[in-house]
Amino acid sequence: MQAVVDERSCVEVTEMKDPESRTIFAGVDGRTDTELPEWYRQRHGGENPVSFAEAIRNLPQAVETTVAYQNPYTDEWVETERFNALVEPSRAREQARDEGAETDPLFHVPTDSYAIINPVDVYGPLEEVLREETIEGTPLGDVMFGEIRRYRGGGEVHMDIMFDGLEVRLPGRSDPITMGVTSGYDFFGEHAVYVEGFAQDGYCSNTMRSLTDKEVIKHVGDVRNFRTWWEELLAQVELVADDLFEFIRDAQDIDLDFSELPFTVTEFYSLLGFPDYLAERAASDAEANAPSPVEIDMWTLHSGATYALTHFFQGKEGASLDGYVRTANDILFNPEGTIERVERAYEEELEADGDDGSQASLAGERALASIERVSDDLQEKVNQFEEREDALRERFQDAMA
Repeated sequence: MQAVVDERSCVEVTEMKDPESRTIFAGVDGRTDTELPEWYRQRHGGENPVSFAEAIRNLPQAVETTVAYQNPYTDEWVETERFNALVEPSRAREQARDEGAETDPLFHVPTDSYAIINPVDVYGPLEEVLREETIEGTPLGDVMFGEIRRYRGGGEVHMDIMFDGLEVRLPGRSDPITMGVTSGYDFFGEHAVYVEGFAQDGYCSNTMRSLTDKEVIKHVGDVRNFRTWWEELLAQVELVADDLFEFIRDAQDIDLDFSELPFTVTEFYSLLGFPDYLAERAASDAEANAPSPVEIDMWTLHSGATYALTHFFQGKEGASLDGYVRTANDILFNPEGTIERVERAYEEELEADGDDGSQASLAGERALASIERVSDDLQEKVNQFEEREDALRERFQDAMA
């Protein structure tokens, strides 16, 4: 049965670990007269946006300075060329004027193989691309908006960049799913820069991450041509926008009848590896937004997972979130693999219980059989997912060539 897409239930919204500061932006620079979309403005009604160019130039920078160590026998400080400290220059100046300055200018002390990549190095070339690339004749820079989040004294930054009009609209929904990229960097020796395809569902502001492969540049080696990099990445995002509606529509045709399965909706998410607090939130959202709380399609199950990760995840952005995001995306883009993963996890639980041919063992076999029937029923619909994903991957490769 095709699920009817309707306005979502949206209650009790919180945030993942709060950033130290956030900046809302709209428009690539001061020459654009860009306004936030209404759905986004309602979520951030108390904040006045600045231009993207201004927001980037207000981010902390990093410069190298010499490191010394104290000889414990002479108390003399000895300079070393093997390491160089990364400091924020404006904060270092402030500290020189005022020894009581509250903000420490030091970010990191890496080895001499470390390559600094400052925000303007990465996002300055993006500004150029956004002025030239268009959507329906309008420069992307005129319709861009989003937010920048700072952590760890501004040495770690994450941002969402979206494009009003580059979107997916579902029947019965007043707010669109808006496409863009999420990107960021840090000065602490992890990733110098990353970017991946991203979308935000206007209702409840659910975020859909990792819609393209994550591109990462390390702090070692030559800095590549970021202008070409951005051109290729934005081409990928446009391809995803073209196909996302079809993936969602197909996922709406795949229902799981939990009245015939040996686990609840909450246990479904737990078997996929979500911690209990996220599994409960995801199940509550999926059940509230399905026509029937026991018959739920894969799009609604995916949406429940993104709702939990967006609003209730207790960790921080980065690697700790990425694994859960991949699992959530598999519900939408790889339903067969999702059911297989649930089946394996359920079977492992049965084995861990140590059944020994008893009545409980027989019940477990029946339960596994019911999961396998669901998997068999999916098989007829899986081919269309695989064909669409293969075609999308091929177009990704063409775009990056």
